[in-house]
Amino acid sequence: MERGVEKKLQDLNLSFSEIVVAKVLRIVRRFPSKALAFFRWAGQRPGYKHGSVAYNAMARVLGREDSIGEFWSLVREMKGEGHEMDVDTYVKLSRRFQKTMMMREAVELYELMMDGPYKPAIQDCGVLLRRIARSGMLDLELVFRVVRKYEVAGYSLSKVLYDGIHRSLTSIGRFAEAEEILKRMKLAGYEPDSITYSHLVYGLCKVKRLNEACKVLDNMEADGCVPDLMTWTALIQGHCSIGEVDEALELLTKMIERNYEADADVLDVLVKGLCSKRRVDSAYTLVVEMMNTHVRPWQATFKYLIQELLSVRMLEEALKVLNSMKSHRFPPFADPFPPYIAKYGTIEDARDFLNALTVNNYPSSMTYLHVFKSFLQEGRYSEAQDLLSKCPRYICEHGEISKLFSSIKAGNAA
Repeated sequence: MERGVEKKLQDLNLSFSEIVVAKVLRIVRRFPSKALAFFRWAGQRPGYKHGSVAYNAMARVLGREDSIGEFWSLVREMKGEGHEMDVDTYVKLSRRFQKTMMMREAVELYELMMDGPYKPAIQDCGVLLRRIARSGMLDLELVFRVVRKYEVAGYSLSKVLYDGIHRSLTSIGRFAEAEEILKRMKLAGYEPDSITYSHLVYGLCKVKRLNEACKVLDNMEADGCVPDLMTWTALIQGHCSIGEVDEALELLTKMIERNYEADADVLDVLVKGLCSKRRVDSAYTLVVEMMNTHVRPWQATFKYLIQELLSVRMLEEALKVLNSMKSHRFPPFADPFPPYIAKYGTIEDARDFLNALTVNNYPSSMTYLHVFKSFLQEGRYSEAQDLLSKCPRYICEHGEISKLFSSIKAGNAA
């Protein structure tokens, strides 16, 4: 610690306690090296010795990427002095490590706590495994280190945790390791189900092993596990993800032939798959056909399809989808229409749009205002004026709308 700072602290004649040390460390927590210098200086004060509170406070400061070496050195020192990391410190540091993708440090910290008297909560194992899986580059060594510590403590992995590991492996194409996890899962008394097989199906499709993915359904039935809608959806989604949309549609037909009813999930997958291949008209036709069989699309599917239809200038179909949203009691997705109509449409298109929104007191005056502003931004003043003349009186006399057209008139006059 700098001599000047040290002298000032001595002049203050502080009465040292762990609480005082912890407070100072909290104040300088953004400067790990200075915090550590103070910690060392305080530890040399006559009549004072660091205890668990001070060590934990110092650990919370050092537990970051730019001081991780000092952190582990302090942890070893702390253990040597007979002190343990408390649960509050562990939770804070574990979250920090996971958030900053310091997964190896998070695992080492988990192991440290599992070997000590203050063990992490049972659910921490699953949380940590999921974070490892989502960290981008799945490190199997870290996965099995967490699992081993969990099992040594006397716990057994749940079906959910096995499925989480299995999903992570299949998602990155490590099918041999995924098979090993399945064997361990069976030995633990858990049989693979539609969730387990769905992960495998999607993973195989992702690496274009489509024939193998389709055979999974046969293997399921051989194992006495009947494929369900989730498995079919995974197979369809897998084909769509690699652009095999026609094959995905054939699978939909097979699924329906086997008496499975399509739902909003599989419809959303197919709509996005078709649109990704610029087959927006086919996506629209599929949605209409599925609604005729009483499938209720998601609100997000309606919104996505409207944007895609407008991108290929299928305004009439987009307006029909808008009406379908209304009939399914979803809030109408009006935002993309005014700019589109102002750029490519006619006055009649604008009126059709406003009529499509008409329910009770809707469209609001703000919707009309949005339409007028869009026309004016495109420089179509005469069309905006013509549309205004055909609007209800309360719209023509609305304050902001009147102000908008008055300002345009004044500008033209000038």
